[in-house]
Amino acid sequence: MHVTSERRLDDGVLEREFTLGEIPGTLWTPESVAPAPLILMAHNNGLPKAEPRLVARARLSAAAGYAVATIDAAGCGDRPRSAADEQVRADLRRAMRAGEPVDEIFESFVGPLVEKAAPEWRLALDALLALPEIGGPVGYSGWTALGIRLAVVEPRIAAAGFFAGGYVPRAQREEAPQVTVPLLFLLQWDDEGNPRQRALDLFDAFGTKEKTLHANLGGHTGTPWFEREDGDRFFGRHLK
Repeated sequence: MHVTSERRLDDGVLEREFTLGEIPGTLWTPESVAPAPLILMAHNNGLPKAEPRLVARARLSAAAGYAVATIDAAGCGDRPRSAADEQVRADLRRAMRAGEPVDEIFESFVGPLVEKAAPEWRLALDALLALPEIGGPVGYSGWTALGIRLAVVEPRIAAAGFFAGGYVPRAQREEAPQVTVPLLFLLQWDDEGNPRQRALDLFDAFGTKEKTLHANLGGHTGTPWFEREDGDRFFGRHLK
């Protein structure tokens, strides 16, 4: 891992940009000298690691005593996209403008994105846990499709917070019963891009014996601020 820049923020959090081979990432760590538990914070379906809502959540969690890391995995953020990826994005925009069904287009786009992203997140986790200021255990927060895959294949993840917005491919819906870590599932009741019943069915499918559903009125980007604080309390029960 190569640190490319660092700065101390007003809240005392240290923000470091890093690269791991071709993978760019950001790490936020609290002022505490003790090794901190780690939260992997993933953006949804290819958004950049600098997405403002993700950065705001990361800084809040770091100020609460967690190390928080995110990366631009393959096909995400500013990393190169293949011609096939760009074609799928164009097909998706066209279908949405025309009011046509989009599930199969999402399947062809999000499924491969998860397959490419999961190994890179695991590689980043290896590097992050080697740092002396990070002591584990590890939580995951964010993109549901990727989180399901990581919770199934990565035994170091001890708890997960999933955002119900966003398409979850068939492969991850089938893997949902294998998710056995404590889970907090956030649902925007009026999410225009994610049918409510599909999200509720997914919640039912998770195999963990400790799962909590938080549902709030509003659209896709309307998650209340207090859910960020509740998320830190959830991780506090399982990571500290």
